[in-house]
Amino acid sequence: MADTVLYEVGDGLATITLNRPEAMNALNIATKVALRDAVQSAAEDDAVRAVLLTAAGDRAFCVGQDLKEHIGLLAQDRETGTSHTMSTVREHYNPIMRALTEMPKPVVAGVNGVAAGAGFGFALAADFRVVADTAAFNTSFAGVALTADSGISWTLPRVVGPARAADLLLFPRSVKAQEAYELGIANRLVPAGELRAEAEKVARALAEGPTVAYAAIKEAVAYGFSHSLAETLEKEDELQTRAGRSADHVIAVEAFVNKEKPKYLGR
Repeated sequence: MADTVLYEVGDGLATITLNRPEAMNALNIATKVALRDAVQSAAEDDAVRAVLLTAAGDRAFCVGQDLKEHIGLLAQDRETGTSHTMSTVREHYNPIMRALTEMPKPVVAGVNGVAAGAGFGFALAADFRVVADTAAFNTSFAGVALTADSGISWTLPRVVGPARAADLLLFPRSVKAQEAYELGIANRLVPAGELRAEAEKVARALAEGPTVAYAAIKEAVAYGFSHSLAETLEKEDELQTRAGRSADHVIAVEAFVNKEKPKYLGR
């Protein structure tokens, strides 16, 4: 894995850190490949019960596509009559987004600075976003004559509503941290100096929680957005049966009866 993305697992928590602070954690090809591999590794590792996605430095979470690399690749495409450059959506962004949103464990984004373009998309893919008060969000795509990618056409309307999403996509602007909190983009707003500690605190709490129940909650929420009430009730029945069979459910009930704090196993 390239050193542009750091990957560490400990005590059930996988920490994935974008590590190009000198480039505001922009996504060149090496970084996209490493991020894809890290997220997929976290999703597939049974020892991982929660994921923290964050970034090095204090200026940016991720400003999206590395346009310096991108312009050179576009020139190569023009010379060869190909369109390989835009295959990054299929090869990198889509697998990253699917792994983040579909993994059966919670994902926390610790947004330490600017999140733009695909960086905004990755933050929105998380189940919970802890955001520094110095951070800002920008869709950016229309500003470089592109449409939405990194799943943002799916996630953004679900967070802020279709009308507000269209506004932010058609007229890209910087959404400061306080406004992001008011719109629901940020779940928790903290002073910049406390961002990493608070994001780790949230992520570790989730890593110690009832993993099967968390997976069911993620699946239920995603399902409910695109299905009828009747279908969703059937899905809730299915998922509740699954959660009810988990070892953690028994542990939780016994702890409640005994007035103790449950110690979950994640299964």
